[in-house]
This record gives sequence, structure tokens and C-alpha cells, in this order.
Amino acid sequence: MLLPWEYGVRNLARRPVRTALTLVALATVVMLVFVVVGFIRGLEQSLSVSGDANVVLIYSVNSEENIENSSIPARTPALLTASVGGTVKRFGVTHVSPELYLGTRVKTQGGDGGLGLVRGVTLTAPLVRRSVRLIEGRWPAEGEILVGRLAAAKLGSSDEEMAIGKSLEFEGEEWQISGRFAAGGAAYESEIWCRLGDFQAATKRQDLSLVSMLLSATGSAAEVSLFCKERTDLELRAIRETDYYASLQQHYRPVRLLAWFVVVLVSAAGIFAGLNMMYGAVAGRIREIATLQAIGFRRRAILISLVQEGVLLAAAGSLLSGVIALTMLNGMAVRFTMGAFTLRIDSVAILIGCGVGLLLGVVGALPPALKALRAEVATSLKAV
Repeated sequence: MLLPWEYGVRNLARRPVRTALTLVALATVVMLVFVVVGFIRGLEQSLSVSGDANVVLIYSVNSEENIENSSIPARTPALLTASVGGTVKRFGVTHVSPELYLGTRVKTQGGDGGLGLVRGVTLTAPLVRRSVRLIEGRWPAEGEILVGRLAAAKLGSSDEEMAIGKSLEFEGEEWQISGRFAAGGAAYESEIWCRLGDFQAATKRQDLSLVSMLLSATGSAAEVSLFCKERTDLELRAIRETDYYASLQQHYRPVRLLAWFVVVLVSAAGIFAGLNMMYGAVAGRIREIATLQAIGFRRRAILISLVQEGVLLAAAGSLLSGVIALTMLNGMAVRFTMGAFTLRIDSVAILIGCGVGLLLGVVGALPPALKALRAEVATSLKAV
């Protein structure tokens, strides 16, 4: 025969201070799990939505995956347009975007700032980067810039300093913000965009970092790659944008593995903390457990009741942490080497976080309960 369900619930209410402290400890452990898993999911989501399967990137073969170090001739877009077919062309405009991409020190009006990612673009950039949407303001004129919605997070500044009309300083010049854009969570959202000619003049460069081409249904990335291999004098390489960001996924794989290792460590620490608290809780109930055995309840029934208490506390802590994570952590911007992205508390994060919480309740309650039940009933009844 099992103990009544209400027995375990009433036991939690009889020791409000100990119950509250245990609940806070379990909720803290689960919250840490939510933060780490949200970081992993946010990084993976940012990289997965950044690529467009119809876009091909052409940049220097010597820069490997680091486009910031790429340098290609300014005539490259014209050569590609003349030599490679299959590029989207509407209303006489070829969807080819020449870009100068650079990591540089950016200073805000408040005197703060940090390392920002600046991309010099032309009017064809939004045609190729189809996820980009202007959410506020207008396209930049001379001496003006667009800022992504996560640019403030990348610079470590406030959103107020990224408002329209504010100014940023980089490459020895002051630039006024004319608008803000979003890109559906893609990596571009942490960038600053300005006119290509203005950026080339500020950096005293006439070359480009890369060329982005939007291919039509008849276009072939292999044809673009073949052109790059044939023109050895240009030292170019071509790669689909989706493949480029897939390579970044591999590049950041050690970071993701380290983050999962942190999840394991946090969970292990939580289990040991739970064991410590449950040992203390059970130690004060030795006579109660012995009395239950003396009046006829089996050890299995008492064990299930003790585990029930631990699971109830863990479930409550997981629920509390889940609500806080969804309302306060979900969508929080995080600065990273590739730019910035948002924490993502999705169904996977909720499942892992709550699963860890329930595991803490079960594993934390079992060892002290088994130890208490192994003691002799007569001896336990005399315990103080």
C-alpha cells in the first residue's frame, strides 16, 4: 500500500523555510541550464537562417573563411556579370552586390563603443540579401549609415545610442544613423551598413571584400566556381552562402561542445547540491520514517513518497525557471565573435531544462531515502 499523495505535499508545507531554500536552489540550477542551452540554440539558429541557397559568395581564396581579410579587385562584379549567366535580373538591374566588409573600432556619442562590423554596400544589397527589411528610417545618403537591430549588443552600447539621428564614429569619420534594419535573426543584424563609395573613401581602399550574386532557377553555383578556378589571376573562390555558414557551424562546433559540457557540469553540481539538501531533510525525519515502517507501510511505499516530494519541488523549480526564462531571457541579445545573436528559449531548451530539473528531483532524493530506509526500525525510533 502506498502513502497518500497528500502526505508528501503536506510534508513540504510543514517545513516552509527548508522547502523554500530547496526550491530556490533547484530553480537556480535549472535557470543556468536554460541560459546555456538558450545560448547554444540561439547561435545555431542565427547561423542556420543567415544563408540563402540561391546566393553565391565570391571572395579571395587566401582569406579562407575569414571574409574580413578578403581583398578582391573592384572590377570583379563586372567580370562576373559578363562571364557568368544565370544571375537574377529584374527591370534592368542585375542582382549582384559588391561589398566591402570590415571589423573596425566604432565609437558612440556617449563615448563608449567597441569592435563593430561595417559593410559597405550599394542599392543592390537588399535585392541579394532578401531577408533584410528596413524597420525604421530610410536608406542612407552620403555620410549616413543603417544599423542592424543587434548592432547595439555587438558594440556593448544601449539601444538609445543606436536611435535614428544619433552619430557613430569609425575610420576617422562621423556617420549619422538614418535607419534601422532587421534580417529575421540572420548574422547581418549585428552589422552597420553604409554606402560602398563612402566606406571606400573613409578606409582609403578601392578594392572589395566580396561579391554576392543571387542566382536564378537556371543559374549554377558550379559555373561561378568554374569561372573562379579558370581566372587564376584573380585568386577567387566561390561558395554558396548556405555552405559558408555551414562551415561556420563547424568552426564554432568546439564552442557548442564546451557549452554542452557546461550543461553537464551544472547538472552534476545541481545533483550534488540536491543530495546535500535531501540528506539534511531526511536526517531530521528518521523517527518519522521508522514510525511509518512500524505501522505497516512498506519501504517501497515510503521511498516513493520521499521521491514524490523531491519531484514536486523540482517540478515547481523547473516551472518557475521556465517562466522566468521565457519572459526575461528569451530574445536577450548576446555579443559574440561573429557579431551578436539572441538567446533562444525554444521547445528544445524547455525540454532539456525541465528534464534536468526533474532528474535532479529523482536522483537527489533516492540516495538519502535509501540510506534512511536501510537503518533498523528499532534503532531509528530511538533517534533524536
